[in-house]
Amino acid sequence: MSPKKDTQKSATPALVRLKPHGARESTTANNKKSTGFTDEERAAMKARAQELKAEARADKDKAEGESAVLAAVAAMKEPDRAMAKRLHAIIKASAPALSPKTWYGMPAYAKDGKVVCFFQSAQKFNTRYASLGFSDTANLDEGALWPVAFALKELTATEEARISALVKKAVS
Repeated sequence: MSPKKDTQKSATPALVRLKPHGARESTTANNKKSTGFTDEERAAMKARAQELKAEARADKDKAEGESAVLAAVAAMKEPDRAMAKRLHAIIKASAPALSPKTWYGMPAYAKDGKVVCFFQSAQKFNTRYASLGFSDTANLDEGALWPVAFALKELTATEEARISALVKKAVS
């Protein structure tokens, strides 16, 4: 054996065991354990892969992106479904240049292919409120600190007017 081969450590393959609920646990030579993805994470990755394929098609057809958003909204439970429908109408009216699309399974609205704002269902994330979020491409900068997500419990005329103004500013 050459001196070079004598100094190299042999790689020990990781042992993989399946745990309940499909999670994986691997044990390496150091006996360090790591768990695999949860069912929710796998579902999110699968949804994102489908979205990327749909985005390629939706870039060619804005109507396809809108139908994907409407399907995502239809799959929501109340009261999130009603809020998402109303937000969809507000965003379309306030910023017709934005293209509807899904983003990690959520309704989102993009400009030049980049998400500007999105709706997060309370049920999807097991939170006590839904939220309307804005990405870093939104033009909401005010000084050194500004909000980028808003909790939504219900939509009244006051909230709708504020959302409309925020969306208009975000795309300006």
